[in-house]
Amino acid sequence: MSYLALFRSRIWLLAAPLVAGFCAGCSKETAVNSDNNAAKKLFPIRVQLDWLPEPEHGGLYQALAKGYFAEEGLDVKLLPGGSNVLVTQFVATNQAEIGQSATTQVIQAVAGGLPVINVGSIFHRMPTGLMMHEENPITKFEQLDGKSIMARPEAVYIPYLKKKYGINFTVIPQNFGSSQFLQDKNFIQEGFFIAEPYFLEKQGAKVKWLPLWDSGYEPAATLFANTKFAQEHPEQLRAFLRAFIRGWKEYLEGDPAAGNALINQANPKADADFFKFERDQIIKFNLGKGDAAQSEDYGTLNLAKIKGEIAIMEDLGLLPAGKVPLEKAATTEYLPEPKK
Repeated sequence: MSYLALFRSRIWLLAAPLVAGFCAGCSKETAVNSDNNAAKKLFPIRVQLDWLPEPEHGGLYQALAKGYFAEEGLDVKLLPGGSNVLVTQFVATNQAEIGQSATTQVIQAVAGGLPVINVGSIFHRMPTGLMMHEENPITKFEQLDGKSIMARPEAVYIPYLKKKYGINFTVIPQNFGSSQFLQDKNFIQEGFFIAEPYFLEKQGAKVKWLPLWDSGYEPAATLFANTKFAQEHPEQLRAFLRAFIRGWKEYLEGDPAAGNALINQANPKADADFFKFERDQIIKFNLGKGDAAQSEDYGTLNLAKIKGEIAIMEDLGLLPAGKVPLEKAATTEYLPEPKK
């Protein structure tokens, strides 16, 4: 399961009363691809998504719907993910050429010997945070000392926060439910804050957040490729990223209707209001375009951040020193040249 999928498992459990039956029939067989591309002899590329189609995949669906992949000579098939889809393993074993996950998962996959590498960004920083009720007095990480937090026990940020702030707290294993949070005004729970407030507020909760990026730990959501595929088909990978970036910018800055229609086609029982909420949150937090002062833009990789993430994992003893050199974890080789 990917880093993002772990969050979505809980998000859609929260949403179950609102969008009952949403996941019925969802599988890899529901893949969406360009019409009639087989007859055009376009180059085939399969993309394994981390979760069911949502606005975070909007750049891919916009590029597909508007024909941007086909213009680049590509026949792109988007494979919906889910709680049982191991994205890095699927790409490593040639069940897809490209996948969506997160820098953390790709770094760990490389450390484990899998032939994968980050090639582009979806989000420049992951919108992960610790959610609390509005009346909770906690406003900074230092105040977590002695508290209990429902979270993924394996999450890198847990030992990072403890070491950085000299604090200790108890971790309650994530159960991907909302009942404890809704019943206990002092409860603290890990979440994905571009999505979960939509469902929690419908159930009467008022939510505030401690964004984990405020601590200095900033993994990104990325597109990664099978290393052999990237080496053997560099022009096709460059063409793919050009089309994706064109679609992502248009989806977030222009009219997302084409991409949303294709997303809804892939998931016809999705809640359209939730799709609007999530896209608005992506725009609000500038997750797609990133920080121009750090030379970030749609699709680009911030190698300094990835290098810093590797250093954090080494410092925490989660990676042996030198086990994953930056050049094995990420490359900008296939991205379009920056605009001058």
